[in-house]
Order: sequence, then structure tokens, then C-alpha cells
Amino acid sequence: MTPKGEPGHGARWDGDDLVLTVRVIPRAAGDSVVAEADCLRIRITAPPVEGKANEHLAKLLGKLFGVPKSRVTVARGSASRAKTIRINAPTRLPDFLEA
Repeated sequence: MTPKGEPGHGARWDGDDLVLTVRVIPRAAGDSVVAEADCLRIRITAPPVEGKANEHLAKLLGKLFGVPKSRVTVARGSASRAKTIRINAPTRLPDFLEA
């Protein structure tokens, strides 16, 4: 069952997929997600080397949206801190996405 509420904070639906605009801060002290007006600011502990940050990001978002990390892809910005993330058919929306 895919939730179909109107997400906010740089999120939009594309069919059954949820597309997120995110700003990633690697090498943080802990993992956290903060909703801003036009994007999600995501702090992760992984370093930005050899794809470790993107892998960690996929795992974190998969857990938050109730999907395996294989259903979370970086659609744009794989080598940048500003990214577009596509989540295939999320099973839940975290509270921080409520408009």
C-alpha cells in the first residue's frame, strides 16, 4: 500500500515513486533528517568516498520509508551534496514530510 498524501519539503509524487530533493551533509556526528522549505537536509555519518555516502543514504531512507535500499536510487547528483532521490513505492511517509 503506497501512501498518497501531499508531501511537502521538496518531495513530489511521480506515479508510485516519491521524488525527493535533498542536501546531504556527510561525516556528521549522527544521522538525522531536517525538513526545510524546499528540500530535506540529511546528515549522515558516512564519508563521501567511493560511494559510501550514497550507500548509507539509501539504507537510511529505505528504513525511514519502509522499503529495501535497492528501491532507493540517486536520480541526480551522485557526486554532489545536492541530490534528487527516487524512492520506488514507499510504504510509509515519515512525519517530517507532512506539509
